Amino acid sequence: MEIAELSGILRDNGIVGAGGAGFPTYGKLSEKADTVLMNCAECEPLLKLHRQLLAEHAHEIMKAFALVADSVGAKEAIIGIKEEYGSTIEALEEYIGEFPGMKIHRLPGAYPMGDEVVLIYEATGRVVRPGGLPIECGIAVFNVETLYNVYRAVWEKHPVTDKCVTVVGEVERPVTVRVPIGTRIRDVVAMAGAVTVKEPVYLLGGPMMGRFGAAHEPVTKTTNAVIVLPRDHILVQKKSTRFSTSVARAASSCCQCQTCTDLCPRHALGHPIEPHLFMRSAANRDFSNLEPFLDTYFCSSCGLCELYSCPQGLAPRSMMAEYKAGLRKEGVKPPAVEAGAVKESRQYRRVPEERLMARLGLSRYDKAAPLDDYVRGAESVKVLLSQHIGAPAGAAVKAGDQVKCGDLVGRAAEGLSVNIHAPIDGTVSEAGEGYVIITASGR
Repeated sequence: MEIAELSGILRDNGIVGAGGAGFPTYGKLSEKADTVLMNCAECEPLLKLHRQLLAEHAHEIMKAFALVADSVGAKEAIIGIKEEYGSTIEALEEYIGEFPGMKIHRLPGAYPMGDEVVLIYEATGRVVRPGGLPIECGIAVFNVETLYNVYRAVWEKHPVTDKCVTVVGEVERPVTVRVPIGTRIRDVVAMAGAVTVKEPVYLLGGPMMGRFGAAHEPVTKTTNAVIVLPRDHILVQKKSTRFSTSVARAASSCCQCQTCTDLCPRHALGHPIEPHLFMRSAANRDFSNLEPFLDTYFCSSCGLCELYSCPQGLAPRSMMAEYKAGLRKEGVKPPAVEAGAVKESRQYRRVPEERLMARLGLSRYDKAAPLDDYVRGAESVKVLLSQHIGAPAGAAVKAGDQVKCGDLVGRAAEGLSVNIHAPIDGTVSEAGEGYVIITASGR
């Protein structure tokens, strides 16, 4: 299949990166890619869905991966998967012989192995330029669930209408469920049985890079997990610290031990990010050298520095994110730099996930969360028209319209954008600015 044809299918069917920020997948298809990578590193602790989905639908996902590789003319198709995902690797090995040019690359069980810059180096030995894109070094990276959605769009003519979500933490029965997009978070959590604490906090995404969410928020195309935690959990306290408090603590406690920099995965790959130097400058309001502030553009926000590395419990990642946002708001562009040499010490400074979970007080939540692969129902859904990087889709329906699952409810805008589809059969009860609410038939 030609790139143009496949791109059209992906755009029309609303396929975006299901494991990250939601970059429209058709935008990654390029003849510059000599290598394509499937990311099954399950970057965040406690998440289960990618390995489960790949084990359950190995042949379909590999078929879609081969199609992508063939369309862009890639010479290699590499499946990056952590070596401890034994049952998933077995499922892949059953079919790998059917796909010439495809191979399995086993990854160590360290965090953040799913960061695409880290994954690319581990699987290919190539270093992505600081601030650059993988395609600059001839690589395109695709998430497991994204490729499954490619399969469904091409072979089953089915657009993206549902999402796999892992529900773990303070719940009776941890589980990975498939739910209609737009389902409320509290309804997804209820699928894991009773909540076991009085005042639950919902962490959407992983424990390192996730954010707090409200019970009424809708699931989107990028919602990977809901981690239910007690309000007094150490992770909740750390993530709730105000910026002004973080700065004051840095000024009084940062001893410049450099551990945050030593364990920074991007620094280890030669990227010019040195959190300890930023902390020194920010804590002392020293602006004589702007490099530590400009270099915040190269932080991946993996969170190791503040949730694992710092012996004082300081918050370099959060502070760098605040400064980076301020620079962007003022229109300051990231500097053009090249990566330095990969650090020889890198292989000895990987952070094992088990140790990370213990440090975060999450080990007791690392339980099986089996995949329930059948789409659950929903009484109503709130479908956001912007679930992806790029221009929001425009509403294609109005209140009172009857829709079937898969019908177009949001039309892709000009430029980088994708279509949005109805996740359930029902009646459009509201078509507001930026969203569409659908009530299930018979409700």
